[in-house]
Amino acid sequence: MRLLPPPTAFSAAVVSAAAVAAAVVVLLPVAPAFAATGGPSGFTITDPRIKESSGLAASRIHPGVYWTHNDSDDGPYVYAVDSATGKTVARVTLTGIGKPRDVEAISLGPDGALYVGDIGDNRDGTWDHVWIYRFQEPKQLADTTVKAEQFTVRYEDGPRNAEALMVHPVTGRVYIGSKSEDKGGLYEGPEKLSASGTNVFRRVAGLPWVTDGAFSPDGKRLTVRGYFLARTYPWKDGRPQGEGERIDAPWQGQAESVTYTADGSALMFGAEGASSRVVAVPVPGGGGGSGTASGAADAPTGAGGGQADGSSPAGGSFTKGALVLAGATAALFAAKRLFRRRPKP
Repeated sequence: MRLLPPPTAFSAAVVSAAAVAAAVVVLLPVAPAFAATGGPSGFTITDPRIKESSGLAASRIHPGVYWTHNDSDDGPYVYAVDSATGKTVARVTLTGIGKPRDVEAISLGPDGALYVGDIGDNRDGTWDHVWIYRFQEPKQLADTTVKAEQFTVRYEDGPRNAEALMVHPVTGRVYIGSKSEDKGGLYEGPEKLSASGTNVFRRVAGLPWVTDGAFSPDGKRLTVRGYFLARTYPWKDGRPQGEGERIDAPWQGQAESVTYTADGSALMFGAEGASSRVVAVPVPGGGGGSGTASGAADAPTGAGGGQADGSSPAGGSFTKGALVLAGATAALFAAKRLFRRRPKP
């Protein structure tokens, strides 16, 4: 159940969001269409049931298939989408778990299992625990029902909102990226998750505001994204290294997801919304995701296709657009919180 805010606050938030979003459309350059030449291309999710795609994971046993799920108010469902057609080829119904609350991420582990992160908290860190669900990736693509394991998660330093869950493809360790303007961080789970007790995740690094993340297939890179940024970090000794490298992530509005292709040759960026588009961004160097997806080293680029000097290949000012976009994001967050604020369970 969602509680509507008082009319005055509600109206102000909606008008503010609409006004600033309109300004973004006028001032931001058009994001270029990305596609790896001779490699993966993007696709549109055509299933009308998928209106809030909030996570992506590339299948290893079904080439060209991506797993996704809705954000909230859908049920215990995970969808397999064929990138060749954009059509759903399987819907998996999870049993053996409680009622999903705010599902935000999905990742495929080295054990061949899909990990689903019910880790969102629209009240910015008031739930004392969240959940992770795990089930084996189905070998056959068809609508099916599976029994999933449920893991209870708490953070060492208290509750928080999160939208990014990443399983390392070599160690199998689970990481969560919290979403906050001033205390965002990367949290590491125990070596093995326990279904019988509480799994305490501890902060191991800082992160910018992120809505999703993914490891490269070889485990040597971690890519994270937000609404108007994306960065790739070298991964060493269980930690991201340095400040990361900027990536030419497309402008997608409610940008919620990212994953590597199964061969690591491209990053796939997704967003919420009906008939949402998944955009392919090539990874220089190809397989494993060992290169940077930000263009030439002597000409780094920023999110949305802007050059380091603030210009854009499509014309206009990236710096100006980024400032407007930051304002739009803040306004949209205010509206979203009012729309989706729910009573504490």
